[in-house]
Amino acid sequence: MFSACRRVIAQVSRPASRGLSTISGPEALIASSSVNHAALNVSLDVSLHEPVPSHKLSPFTPPVYLSISSLLPPLGDAFSAENVVELDPHVFSHPIRRDILHLCVTHYLDSIRQGTASTKTRGDVRGSGRKIRPQKGTGRARLGDGQSPMLRGGGVAHGPKPRDFSTKLNRKVIQMGMRVALSARVKENALGVVENLNWTGGKTKQLDNRLQELGWRKTLFVSGLEHVPQGLQKASSNLKYVQTSTAKDLKVYDLVKWPRIVLDFAAVDWFERTLGRPAVDPRAYSL
Repeated sequence: MFSACRRVIAQVSRPASRGLSTISGPEALIASSSVNHAALNVSLDVSLHEPVPSHKLSPFTPPVYLSISSLLPPLGDAFSAENVVELDPHVFSHPIRRDILHLCVTHYLDSIRQGTASTKTRGDVRGSGRKIRPQKGTGRARLGDGQSPMLRGGGVAHGPKPRDFSTKLNRKVIQMGMRVALSARVKENALGVVENLNWTGGKTKQLDNRLQELGWRKTLFVSGLEHVPQGLQKASSNLKYVQTSTAKDLKVYDLVKWPRIVLDFAAVDWFERTLGRPAVDPRAYSL
């Protein structure tokens, strides 16, 4: 198909090039306009009838809008489902990069490995260094001391020793992983935003019933405050499918692991302030 397109373009451009090479002055403009008149009409028709993609109309990415939910049961008409929150597209509409998520998750899992596995080599095993039997004359296999890895009770050959499994990953890669993970949850409709995470009382059963009504099983609640509200933390401590965390302690692994993420306004502000584009002052010009 591409070769056919090249032949058509060559056939159309060859007469035009001949005309430009042999005619000069006003006649050249008339000849070139007559050759490209049909192509000009086709291009005009296409531009008038075909819709222009939205991302080509404006160089700016449109913001992301999400409906605001409520953890507490609504009181009358105090809460409306039509309330929406505007999110920064640089943080919550980032292109999905599975390779970045893999790097961040692997980096986190490597950092939590204990690395305390240890075995004794033949130099660490207790025993004498005397040769077990003579080298020759017995008709059996030759052996050295009793700490040989071939013998029962001897040392371990190439066994594990305590070491550090943690790997290095650049800070900007981790920040990109947070943007990708948040954007992926937005695209999957698995990200919720609430005004706050305050929960009156510490009864686990009441919180469990409320989460069943909202359909928020296996949910991670993230607060932008210094500490998670005490009421929610106390009520959710006995629920296996609920976990709470602060925005500063959140990892990319947590965003990938939990099927649903719920942020409060403080957490949204924290992520936009930390992961958003840096504010650059306009350059001052001296005249």
